[in-house]
Amino acid sequence: MATFFLIIIYMAFISLGLPDSMLGAAWPVMQPEYGLPLETAGFLYMVIAGGTIVSSLLSGKVIKMIGTGKVTVISVFMTAIALLGFSFSSSLIWLIICAIPLGLGGGAVDAALNNYVATHYKAHHMSWLHCFWGVGATLGPIIMSVFISGQFSWRSGYVAIAIIQFSLVVLLLVTLPLWNKVAKNRQVEITEDSDYSPDVNLQNVKPLQIKGVKLAFVSFFFYCGVEATMGLWGSSFLVNIKELSPATAAKWISFFYAGITIGRLVTGFITLKISNLILIRTGQITALIGAILLILPIPVSFSLVGFIFVGLGLAPIYPCMLHETPVRFGKEHSQRIMGYQMAVAYTGSTFLPPLLGLMASQLSIGIFSIFIIVYIILMLISSEKVNTLMKTRLFQSKEDIDLKA
Repeated sequence: MATFFLIIIYMAFISLGLPDSMLGAAWPVMQPEYGLPLETAGFLYMVIAGGTIVSSLLSGKVIKMIGTGKVTVISVFMTAIALLGFSFSSSLIWLIICAIPLGLGGGAVDAALNNYVATHYKAHHMSWLHCFWGVGATLGPIIMSVFISGQFSWRSGYVAIAIIQFSLVVLLLVTLPLWNKVAKNRQVEITEDSDYSPDVNLQNVKPLQIKGVKLAFVSFFFYCGVEATMGLWGSSFLVNIKELSPATAAKWISFFYAGITIGRLVTGFITLKISNLILIRTGQITALIGAILLILPIPVSFSLVGFIFVGLGLAPIYPCMLHETPVRFGKEHSQRIMGYQMAVAYTGSTFLPPLLGLMASQLSIGIFSIFIIVYIILMLISSEKVNTLMKTRLFQSKEDIDLKA
């Protein structure tokens, strides 16, 4: 039953990834149709991400009230309605209205499922969970490119994704009784896959007062900043700087998400042998190499390699950081801190891509690669500082145990 239910969760994450990459892939075609400036996509992304921030911050209380299963069903239904609304939107105002439930639904289901898997399953399941998000994020631009390169419009692409979401809502409703049953049967020792051990002294500390929590927030902030900026502005960078067609650019963006997807599939197996911390560090260095390829004056084909490298590098970072949450900061605090992490992560999605859009409208979208490099470096620095703090805490805890003995 647990395996079957895990498949349902994976499918939910496919649906979570599908709309995340749709706007960036469709924007080169949507922009001239609406007659809007380039940076408007950044504003829409801010609205979507703003909704996810609100729902992520409230997720801990809402999940406690009605349960993870019901939150997931309601959230996916909201995203389905929002995507259908996008397809019928006749103006920017309607796009903004539809962006609100899209963000609220995405943030709630993200926080709920991440903590459920981090608490009840081992590290490789977390990587595979986000691998399936990558499946959805990869399919999004592919589906959109099929519609915008054929006789249909981008609106038909949104309708297709909405139909998939509504189908998942039905499946989630049927399997709703399984959520509590599986949770009761799953007893996973979360310390098995980590370099750290939970500190019993954390039980009486408020979540935001735990050392390392705020630095972890910084890592999530810049991680989502990189991922969202790549997804939102990657097509525009390829069309305006590399002179590719919108349909070709959308396909290239799908390779970026494919890099994330394949990387997380492989990471799921690697976590059985290698710790989360090593995977996070290796991924950040790989992403940095890919970003450097984007800035070099080399043939356009190397840009595709750069996009894939950034995707592969990002692959292990997010799921591994999430899975470390109960271990770093205590299982009793994990749901609330997970919600906070989601909120901060989406804050990065809210402000960092629009920041690039604003700067690009004044200068050139050519600054895209510079921003990606800076974001990755800041993520790497904050992540390493968290590791140092956790090792110090572990060392102090062992000293305290020795003194008591």
